Amino acid sequence: MTTIYDVAERAGVSPATVSRVFNGTSVSAEKVAAVRKAAADLNFTPNRTARSLRTQSSEVIALVIPDIENPYFTEMARGVEDVASEAGYSVVLCNSDSQTEKEATYLQIAIAEHMSGVIIATASETTSLDSILSTGRPVVAVDRATRYDVDGVVIANRAAGIAATESLIEAGYRRIAYIGGPEDIDTAADRAAGWRAALAAAETQTDIGALQRFATFRVDGARAAMEELLALPEPPDAVVAGNNLIGVGAIQVLTERGLTPPQIGVAVVGSLPFTTLSPTAVTMVRLPARHMGVTAARMLLERIGGDAQPARTVVLRGDVQHASAVRV
Repeated sequence: MTTIYDVAERAGVSPATVSRVFNGTSVSAEKVAAVRKAAADLNFTPNRTARSLRTQSSEVIALVIPDIENPYFTEMARGVEDVASEAGYSVVLCNSDSQTEKEATYLQIAIAEHMSGVIIATASETTSLDSILSTGRPVVAVDRATRYDVDGVVIANRAAGIAATESLIEAGYRRIAYIGGPEDIDTAADRAAGWRAALAAAETQTDIGALQRFATFRVDGARAAMEELLALPEPPDAVVAGNNLIGVGAIQVLTERGLTPPQIGVAVVGSLPFTTLSPTAVTMVRLPARHMGVTAARMLLERIGGDAQPARTVVLRGDVQHASAVRV
């Protein structure tokens, strides 16, 4: 039977290096490639059951997200899976539906199944990580900050809100509305803060109270909010959508009313997953979802491998793609 010693000899490395590669510990890319090639040549498969018994954890990590139907989170999941798979780990994808009860159930499953760690985009600011952290398993928060002292990868959300709003101001719009997700989620609140800051800096004298809407991060919530805004005595001449699906819902309503851009300006924080409009008709602040997943997975594997440095947060910035259409 082939052993790690056989793999080590063929790869020209030590048995300890082979073990580190299959345990997800940090090893140079050259050594990882050599070990994996040697293992493939020798048809070697690490004994995951034995390792689980020794370490009381499996080579599985949980990824808990609030909305599996949102392409933003599926793109993030792809980044996590790419890194985890390369390190010999499997990923269990858990959809919380933004419900803290479902989220808590998944965290308990992660504990019961001895998963090695968790990457989580929390459902709410009330999310509890007490149970999983009490086991000593590492946790990395993605997309949304938590009240816990854990690693995190987030978007520069206030800056994204500013960039989206400034693009509309520069295009000549002045009565600019904002539709975001639930106000108690920091991504929605921070993007709204960016919208307000950009309006204040431009001295647009926008009626913030009348033109701000917090709905859900989904199409139906955005549609209802857009309908409300268009029913105002003085409706907006542009709108900032706080995420990709909000952008879809807002554009659907505008299209049904014959008010497609540039008649009413639209800027979206995120990339539109589907729309009948030309992508160049809408400003998009593209968010690096896949890179977020890659970064989070690498951080988690470092923790699994024994990294004990203080918790750190990586902040990623969006990339603005300006609309080519101009106001008429």
